[in-house]
Amino acid sequence: MKMAKIGVVFDDMDAELKWSKKRNLFEYFIFEILDHFRIPYEKVDLMDKYNSFDVMIVSHIRDSEEACSKILEYIHAGGTVVSYGGLDSIRKKLGFSNKLASQKGYADLSAFLNQHTPLRFLDAEPWTHETDLDVTEFGAVADEAKTWQGVSALQQIKYGSGTLERWSVSIPQTIVGLQQGTKPVIEDGIPAPDGTANLDEEILKAEDGFELCWVQDRAFTETGMPYFPHPYADLWKEVIMEHLLKIVLGKGLTLPFLDYWPANVQHVAMISHDSDLNVDESAQMTLDTLKAENVQSTWCMIAPGYSSSIYDQIKKDGHEIALHYNALEQDEGIWSAEAFQTQLDWLEKTTNTNNTVSNKNHYTRFEGWGELYTWCENNGIQVDQSRGPSKKGNIGFLFGTCHPYFPIAWADEKNRLYDVLEIGFLTQDLNHNTLSDVSVIQPFLDGVKRVNGVAHFLFHQYHIYHLPKVREAIVQLITTAKTQGFTFWTSKQINDWERARRGLTINGISYSGDIKVTSRDEENDFMLLIPIAEDHALADDEVIVRRFGFNCKQVQMKRT
Repeated sequence: MKMAKIGVVFDDMDAELKWSKKRNLFEYFIFEILDHFRIPYEKVDLMDKYNSFDVMIVSHIRDSEEACSKILEYIHAGGTVVSYGGLDSIRKKLGFSNKLASQKGYADLSAFLNQHTPLRFLDAEPWTHETDLDVTEFGAVADEAKTWQGVSALQQIKYGSGTLERWSVSIPQTIVGLQQGTKPVIEDGIPAPDGTANLDEEILKAEDGFELCWVQDRAFTETGMPYFPHPYADLWKEVIMEHLLKIVLGKGLTLPFLDYWPANVQHVAMISHDSDLNVDESAQMTLDTLKAENVQSTWCMIAPGYSSSIYDQIKKDGHEIALHYNALEQDEGIWSAEAFQTQLDWLEKTTNTNNTVSNKNHYTRFEGWGELYTWCENNGIQVDQSRGPSKKGNIGFLFGTCHPYFPIAWADEKNRLYDVLEIGFLTQDLNHNTLSDVSVIQPFLDGVKRVNGVAHFLFHQYHIYHLPKVREAIVQLITTAKTQGFTFWTSKQINDWERARRGLTINGISYSGDIKVTSRDEENDFMLLIPIAEDHALADDEVIVRRFGFNCKQVQMKRT
């Protein structure tokens, strides 16, 4: 099969204008989504030629007659355009209206995609069908109050010889809002109505900016533990992928991509610890527990730290030493670039290590939008783990994701992608008397398996030592996860792998059916996949896996 040629339109000149007016263009996050899948694409500007592309994804264009004519000319000549909201100038030209104000809500896509959970969205711009054009509508969106009636999630609009596939939901913006919030953290979040998550405690935290609904988005385990069960952001990424593959295969083409993990790794789990009270005995108990279970973890260290012999054992056992940046005023912490650098210097001197890779903020302290990521960049920190819950009632997929991702900056930095991999966590200290119990382990593992992300659990060494039930919980987690095919990695291992993936570029498909790639490293266990038609005749040596609702052929990587 021939590989589809994908173009992504981003109007750089208009973007500069919007940024100068402090307007965010979170549409830019489509590049991070495609890069994570390693989808081959070409970024094009408004004035570039489009006729060589099989599919054009319109990320951002100016609202002008010129832009409208350029896109419509491409469609009329037989092209396919995909848009996630927007295209207001084209709406007017085609005779649609948008009488519904944008709101938060849920999309039901089960009738046409492999998504059976109503997906929360944070922004939608439905078009009302008032035209003689051939329009096919798919799925349904409803606002939170369910006042929208008969509003479709996707409109497939025939125009000339081509098609405009327009989503009502602004999907990249929704993903950003779920993962990072919709505004900087400058005030406390709204607490849970049942009293299980007191976010209004006058401590600014990552979760103060979360965008899920306490009522509609939480579930409860058989023991009554509340949790957020759906990785909405990751599921929206799968929607983008499944829809794109459906278009491409419908054209008799294919679109190779890179699977999330190495060929010999089925699922990935991670355990991190925050040293907090820094009791040597608690560190030793944790080391002994992990050694007995043959698991390596990530140790986030806060001053004054452990004795030097503990650090020697941490390194000897293959664990990762990371920073636990303290900006909690009650613990004499400060939120500043200088404090971050000072604490990192202390860590590396005290532990006799260099090139620290990872950080997690003490008490999930977080302010603003991207200051933390800038500090990480400036100090060589490649991974942050601060986006996770601190309360009993907001555990789970609080930020809609369990995938590593590169966060997007605010308009003042032109919505660039930070060079810091975010690996959030799901919960902490299971079986602690003020937190959740082990009944959430299976739902969390199931949710992670569903989207092939990272099952990241936090356990404080102090609680492992002082609370036998917490120690039992970490052993139960490890045993359960291993039984279900999870491999435990440290934060550094996940970072190294993800950055290695990002160094691989898919260039095409040879006549023999092999994917041609270039790669910056010598990894030999990448799992490359070629989506194939359902009636594809399989050779005896072909291995087929199911991804995003389609059969995909695993192929041997060929370097060029």
